[in-house]
Amino acid sequence: MNVMLLFPPNWTPSMPHLSLPTLTAFLRGHGVQVTQRDLNIEVFDRVLTRRYLEGVLDRLRREYGSRGDRRPVRPVTPPHDSILQALRVGPKVAARVERAKQTIKSDAFFDGPIGLEAFVTIVDALQIASLPFFPAALEIGTYRPARTADSTQNILSEVRDPQFNMLIDIYRRTVLADIEREKPDVVGISIPSMAQMVPGLTLAALIKDAGLPCHVTVGGPHITMLRERLARSSGIFSLIDSAVVFDGEVPLLQLCRALEAGGDLSQVPNLIYRDGDAIRVTARKEPEKIGALPTPDFDGLPLDRYLAPRLTLPLMTARGCYFGKCAFCNVGYGEAENFSLMRSEMLAGQMIALKKRYGAQHIFFADEALTPRTLRELSAIMQRDGTPVMWGGCARFEKPITGELLQQMYDGGCRMILFGLESASEAIMDRMVKGTKLEHMHRILRESSDAGIWNHTFFFFGFPGETLDDAQQTVNFLYEHKYHIHSAALGTFLLEIDAPAHRFPESFGITKVIDPPEKDLAIYFDYEVAAGMDAAMAELVESRFMDTMPVKPYPQFYVNDVYRFLYACHLREQGVPPPPLLALQETSVPG
Repeated sequence: MNVMLLFPPNWTPSMPHLSLPTLTAFLRGHGVQVTQRDLNIEVFDRVLTRRYLEGVLDRLRREYGSRGDRRPVRPVTPPHDSILQALRVGPKVAARVERAKQTIKSDAFFDGPIGLEAFVTIVDALQIASLPFFPAALEIGTYRPARTADSTQNILSEVRDPQFNMLIDIYRRTVLADIEREKPDVVGISIPSMAQMVPGLTLAALIKDAGLPCHVTVGGPHITMLRERLARSSGIFSLIDSAVVFDGEVPLLQLCRALEAGGDLSQVPNLIYRDGDAIRVTARKEPEKIGALPTPDFDGLPLDRYLAPRLTLPLMTARGCYFGKCAFCNVGYGEAENFSLMRSEMLAGQMIALKKRYGAQHIFFADEALTPRTLRELSAIMQRDGTPVMWGGCARFEKPITGELLQQMYDGGCRMILFGLESASEAIMDRMVKGTKLEHMHRILRESSDAGIWNHTFFFFGFPGETLDDAQQTVNFLYEHKYHIHSAALGTFLLEIDAPAHRFPESFGITKVIDPPEKDLAIYFDYEVAAGMDAAMAELVESRFMDTMPVKPYPQFYVNDVYRFLYACHLREQGVPPPPLLALQETSVPG
């Protein structure tokens, strides 16, 4: 059995996603021949070339004229100023783009002005490359389709529309030709997020339109979130043969075996599949315990092509969330949680194995939250063995995370922790069943910063029932800790499918969930609340807060988790403390 696993755009191009290496290791361990392809970095690497951009500029001149004064026949066109700017600066951007990639992949990235110039070149290049397909766009952080990927109709329209879909031609010239040549029995497409629905299903459509005789299956967190809706969407199953939901190692292996034995899929667990004109759903299987899985296998991925100055690889310490109660979070996707934790000695062994095999000295843990036990045990092991591996990941503000532990974590290689702050109003923290206490949040931020760890915080405005006074308490907390918080991701409350607030809206003050039938693949929903800020007010509060934040001289270091993590590691290597997020003197810290 020959399987090709594919990861479509858009994920950060600075690190591979963990889904394919995890599946690859499991399948290879059971004798399945696997080819894994990270189309995300392949697409970025192809687009960010002089040749590709010069081809785009030639197209823009043909369609818009050399002065940008011609209006082509299209349903929608970019702003005139965007075309003029592209024609004016495009040749210089094309000439610099490959050097900019090399800069980002070297230690020169850490030089503030040099790294910024390279990053701006990359951003400009992606904007220019996207113009022929406006309003669709390929960006560093996401792929924006021309039509929202929350409806079957939109997806079916976009995956075959070369006016808006830049990936059609790229896929035809690269991966589709490889599939035709290699003739895999199964093509598995990983779709972790909504931004990857159109990119992933575009490839599925090309495979089906080419008449290639392979079974096309999709999987990933986004597919799991949509499992009930997909089972009612016959249109999506015109593009695919099956969908694997929840954890996919055993189901994908059994799918391969069933296809090899003749094609009866009824006993394959966690599967939604097309059976003639019907769509069938099989029984769910409990996931494998994380300790039973092999070390992720990154063989075959182009690890030298990722846009980061140091190779960073992802790992998991556990499956699920050990807390699993937050009202805004859909961990478990509406099903009973099956949390499993890897033994710390095994985890340290995987980190060392990745260092030896791939030269990775930086590990980013992709967990929902690292347990205090793992933080304590892993730090002690890494400190004991003197293994030079730097690491970071998410954690909760828990009482057992003491100043002594935080210092031990730093000494054991921890350089960044991402804390789920969410709100600093105790009333709202209780309302969202956050399970953390303000006193621990105050202490941990100070002690973590004192230990030398980069503190990143997540928070948002607008949880149902939150008032302006509640939001102000969060803002006050952030400024109280302006020297202890080094970066942040902020936003507004999103009502996400299967989160407790979505499943039991009345318990959280939501009076109406708006779920229009035409958005049959939606995972986020508009809503109305009985009290507190509505969504519009929350967005206003967010924008006003953003307006007060100091301007960063080198924003490229804050674009994604990998860049923040590597910047934190670099600063510590130089003996420089992390610059604070909200203090004005942050601008005086050298890049």
